[in-house]
Amino acid sequence: MIHLFRKKSAPAEDLKFADLDGNLLHEGDIVASLRYDLGRCRIIREGTGFSYESLENGRKVDWTRMIDAASGNQKVRKA
Repeated sequence: MIHLFRKKSAPAEDLKFADLDGNLLHEGDIVASLRYDLGRCRIIREGTGFSYESLENGRKVDWTRMIDAASGNQKVRKA
C-alpha cells in the first residue's frame, strides 16, 4: 500500500549545524559570515535556536537565514 501521509522526522534530527567546509559549529564559535555584511560573528543561543551576532556592527541574524541551499550547511567559515 502506498503511504501518502508519512510522519516527518523532527527538523533537528535532520540538520547538520556545520560551516561550508563541513566543520561542526557550536555556541560561542567565531565565524566569518558570507552573507548580510556581518563580517566576523559569534554564534549565540537564543530561545530554542542559534543566531549570529556581528562583532563589527552588533547585528543579529537567525541561523535559518544562513542555510546554503546546495549543501544544507551554513554560509559561514569557521575562524
